[in-house]
Amino acid sequence: MGTLMIQGTTSDAGKSTVVAGLCRLLARRGVSVAPFKPQNMALNSAVTPEGGEIGRSTALQAIACGIPPHADMNPVLLKPETDRGAQVILDGRVHGHMDALDYHAFKRRARETVLAAWERLTSRYDLIIAEGAGSPAEINLRANDIANMGFAEAVDCPVWLVADIDRGGVFAQLVGTLELLSESEQARTRGVIINRFRGDISLLEPGLDWLTERTGKPVLGVLPHLDGLLLDAEDGLGLTESAGEAPGLRVVVPALPRISNHTDLDALRLHPRVDLTLVGPGQSIPPADVILLPGSKSTTSDLAWLCREGWEPAIRRHLRYGGRVLGICGGFQMLGEAIDDPDGLEGEVGSVAGLGLLPMRTRMVAGKQLRNVRGTLVGDDIAVSGYEIHNGMSDGPALARPLLDLGGRPDGAVSEDGQVMGTYLHGLFDEAPAAAALLARLGLTDEAGSAVDLATHRERQLDRLADVFESHLDMSAVGKLPMA
Repeated sequence: MGTLMIQGTTSDAGKSTVVAGLCRLLARRGVSVAPFKPQNMALNSAVTPEGGEIGRSTALQAIACGIPPHADMNPVLLKPETDRGAQVILDGRVHGHMDALDYHAFKRRARETVLAAWERLTSRYDLIIAEGAGSPAEINLRANDIANMGFAEAVDCPVWLVADIDRGGVFAQLVGTLELLSESEQARTRGVIINRFRGDISLLEPGLDWLTERTGKPVLGVLPHLDGLLLDAEDGLGLTESAGEAPGLRVVVPALPRISNHTDLDALRLHPRVDLTLVGPGQSIPPADVILLPGSKSTTSDLAWLCREGWEPAIRRHLRYGGRVLGICGGFQMLGEAIDDPDGLEGEVGSVAGLGLLPMRTRMVAGKQLRNVRGTLVGDDIAVSGYEIHNGMSDGPALARPLLDLGGRPDGAVSEDGQVMGTYLHGLFDEAPAAAALLARLGLTDEAGSAVDLATHRERQLDRLADVFESHLDMSAVGKLPMA
């Protein structure tokens, strides 16, 4: 069975996008292909059909292949909780919490998990497109590496190296990375891809010739910068505004330090009548129609950050003037009167006061809730779907007024005046009818039906990627991939 690994000179070089594009291109050609990310560090995750948790970008790549995502595709997922510690997820399930030094020592055990998952995957598909993490040239992380060349050497697979020319210094990125690899790692690097190129390719060609002569590695393709490309992000959150063509609803979102599953915002970014603004630390909070509190991997510490940044008085002022507030998952928990964490599952042991906007309390309990769900919007009987990924159970009078009915199970809450609402459901804006109904409750009148169906958008973007790869990638190199 064949495996090809895509590695990058830096984080955000475009590895995830290249893997997604290759997966869609090969799937369209009838190849039995699947994605694989040995180790991922990200706060955007997805729930697989069997109830496992994997990185969001890997789930997107499975969609590109036309197959259901599975925990085998991302056997090790690290979800940062502090600057030095993370929740460790193995084979889709929480294994525990570790600081960086403890995890470094644990990598021998994690390597066994990675290789076992890869073997299971290779028994089901003819070709595996694996994705590295960060850069293979991180000297301090080379020992017991399972994310980049350590994995490639273990399974003896070829590597393509991706560099982002939009950052500048692309030749230094590529030459420097190759120079820092061992001889065997250099040998298995079969070619390079330059990503996000703008301009006249003829001006780049002398550099490409020099690069091939200098390194001995062919340039397999120069991929153009694709304006407007929006696919499920692995983790990074840009603090840019997304203004609709004719904005009718101003939505402001605090960029929490441990914001999770911010792909909830993608459908709002794409809506032509929604003006979405992300507000980072130290930035002023602009006027808004809706303040949306997103998910968080460290709810209590992000709540403390929210208060330090002045959001609590801003939210209360916002509500006095008729504004609305929506909380999703961790953001929903913040809306209550208190968050209890007796076992220190998401921070220090103890209780912290919430924003007090909904009469409820949340208790952090062991056993993460992981499920894909469908239901209806209470009061409108509009179908909704999404997924739950959370610790904590909420209780109190607020839950007597749920936002959603998930197959007979109430979810979320709505204040008596309708200004404050929350839910544990991620992805609630992804389907156009549900998005339109929810945005109407939040104050958007949109008779034109401008809501975007995110699944349809995603498919179009994946096909767009595959089309670009057809014309800008060396297809003879693709044809030489080692397949069964």
